[in-house]
Amino acid sequence: MATKRAQMMEENRARLITAARKAFAEQGYAAASMDELTAQAGLTRGALYHNFGDKRGLLAAVVNQIDAEMAARAQAVGARAGDGWQALLAEGAAYIEMALEPEVQRIVLLDGPAVLGDPSRWASQNSCLEVTQQTLERLMAEGVLKPVDPEAAARLINGAALNAALWVAASDEPRDVLAKAIDAFRALATGLLAKPV
Repeated sequence: MATKRAQMMEENRARLITAARKAFAEQGYAAASMDELTAQAGLTRGALYHNFGDKRGLLAAVVNQIDAEMAARAQAVGARAGDGWQALLAEGAAYIEMALEPEVQRIVLLDGPAVLGDPSRWASQNSCLEVTQQTLERLMAEGVLKPVDPEAAARLINGAALNAALWVAASDEPRDVLAKAIDAFRALATGLLAKPV
């Protein structure tokens, strides 16, 4: 009985996230109606409140889901890029490039910070920070990078990628900004190399 109830709650949660993701992407957070998105999910407002507390909590869940997908996609790009250093640069560039995608742009990079506050405090961003820090520690141990504080370096690398993505998302000419943002990101990150390229 308890297992069936937990499964039903998880299914309701997933349905609400799916409906909200669609509504937030198409209409934006402010314009998305809780009544419409709960009806789209075939649920009530009570289910939304029970699972997420409020509309803001639902946005946080949607942002967390998309941000986790972005991290996985960036890591996949990095894995195809070669060694640890090239992988790190490719992951950052891939994350920045995702700012061109309308769903990412609107939900994660525009509405997310406006409603949820500083992205560096989001759980999903902190997961990325931990992975970046581990990568940097490994590259420092291998002598690829200068011996600097790995947490500071990870925060600056991730912050540079995030701020570049925010810039692309907010730009009137995102494709033009993208090339400049990735170029500058790579130049900044290269300053960590033990031996200049």
